[in-house]
Amino acid sequence: MEGLIKEGSLGYILMKSHIISEDDIRAALEAQQASHCRFGEALVTLGVVTQEDIDWALSNQLDIPYVRLKKDMIDAAAVALLPAQTARQYNLIPLIRAGDELNVAMADPLNRVAIEAVERSTGYQVIVSVALIREIREMQDQFYGVPTSPVSFGLTSSAFSPRVLEIINGDITGATFLDYLLAYFIQNRLTVISLQPLGDMVSVTARRGGATREIGTLAITHYQEFMIHLRRGCKLEGISETSTKSGLSFTLRGQRHNFQVLLLRGLGGDFVTFKKSHADAFPAWLADLHLAPATEEQLRKLPAGAGMVVVAHRESEERCRLIDLLLSEADTAGKSVILLGEGLGQGTKRFPRVPAHGISPGETHSLISAVLEHDPDIVAVEDATESQSFIAASKAVMRGKLVIVGVSLKEIGAAIRHLLYFWNKHYIIPTYIRGIVSCRRVSLLCPACRQPYHLSPDESAALGTALPSGSYFRSSGCPECEQSGYRGSRFLLDVISFDSAVVEAFETVSDSRDLLRFLADRGYRGSAEQGDELLRSGDISPEEYVTSILL
Repeated sequence: MEGLIKEGSLGYILMKSHIISEDDIRAALEAQQASHCRFGEALVTLGVVTQEDIDWALSNQLDIPYVRLKKDMIDAAAVALLPAQTARQYNLIPLIRAGDELNVAMADPLNRVAIEAVERSTGYQVIVSVALIREIREMQDQFYGVPTSPVSFGLTSSAFSPRVLEIINGDITGATFLDYLLAYFIQNRLTVISLQPLGDMVSVTARRGGATREIGTLAITHYQEFMIHLRRGCKLEGISETSTKSGLSFTLRGQRHNFQVLLLRGLGGDFVTFKKSHADAFPAWLADLHLAPATEEQLRKLPAGAGMVVVAHRESEERCRLIDLLLSEADTAGKSVILLGEGLGQGTKRFPRVPAHGISPGETHSLISAVLEHDPDIVAVEDATESQSFIAASKAVMRGKLVIVGVSLKEIGAAIRHLLYFWNKHYIIPTYIRGIVSCRRVSLLCPACRQPYHLSPDESAALGTALPSGSYFRSSGCPECEQSGYRGSRFLLDVISFDSAVVEAFETVSDSRDLLRFLADRGYRGSAEQGDELLRSGDISPEEYVTSILL
């Protein structure tokens, strides 16, 4: 069982500490495979552990001491060094003083602003331990006394009436704050709301029509409880990455609204951004992409036999959806299929999936080799960008398998360079390559509010491109597009089939540009050409063209 979890990982720490058992790990792995969630989230959802257990394990990973607070372990003289207001503001309590050091238990050990505030106030160097926020507050009440004023969530804002502020501040979990915040977003047709931790407070900002303004401030005291509530609603419990994103649904007056929630670990807490989710979901069927007939036929043929299909996309989510789409179109009847990765398996067909989160490249190589022992006909790998993983996938191809391999590369030219590198190293055989697929998503301008404008030479230079000055389109936002300026997305695909002529050219070219010129002479039309057409027709703005097509 220990072979399924990496030493030092969340599951390893919890098992070694006898918080979870082998049966718990099996159940969590099954739940993870069924719901495509993270391991920590699966444990919390199953009720095997609490968020407090996850917090403890994460502190172990950070190599920061974790303490369960009791009154007799706290030195009253150390507590007296720090004002109650500072301790409550930053959710911490002093434990003991030793020489010029002060050991402090904190709910958020990464809050550098809080640490510096304690050091300024006491004159001591702070040594951090991690404790549960609930126990910290219990100890604060015992040593500083119960607060005489009512506990408040700490929102100050002119955007809400005094009565609404009273309701929001009466709920220190932040659940009421989140509901009113999202309702405010919808009612005022905003494009973005952000929560920006500034160390001792959180700034709440709103953006509409290209202008951003502060609509309120939030005390840092209960921000962590709010983040726990938000992460639970976004199904991000047990996830400790520096940057992550998810979706959140909210119903107002019987109408459902979908939001994108982006989290970024910052100084003093998580930086949070809420946006309306306007992007179209990645199509589940090939016909929904509305490709040119020749391109659609090429794409259908790619997974039709043994060999390697390379799927290139910088974003893991869309790379996985493209792999799922190929599997949906492939003839898998009577064939054994195994998926390798976290994000695969959300297409129209169901296949067994082996998680691969948090393992090293060498372990990915071993995992691919282990999968081959089960003799599948088709193997799909979410990410084999790293050399050892890609070599393992190449070996699987040479054993007569169809391998759909994802690589974290931004566009078709980078994918060609990737293959040329391995060809020059003699790690792949070009005749085994079936083709390359890459995808770009572009946001389409709202037809109701788009307006022509003249791009000056200075503006073109500011975009950092050779885009000629002239007439283009922009949108400023309107009720039709909920002030976003956009109405939907379009997916532009690059598809290269490695027929005999392409294989021959591939074996002789020196770089990707040579192969792309060869393809262009044969009538190849990729996402760059499609983007040019959308720009000229006014369906996308110059800024969208630069960020989605050129960069």
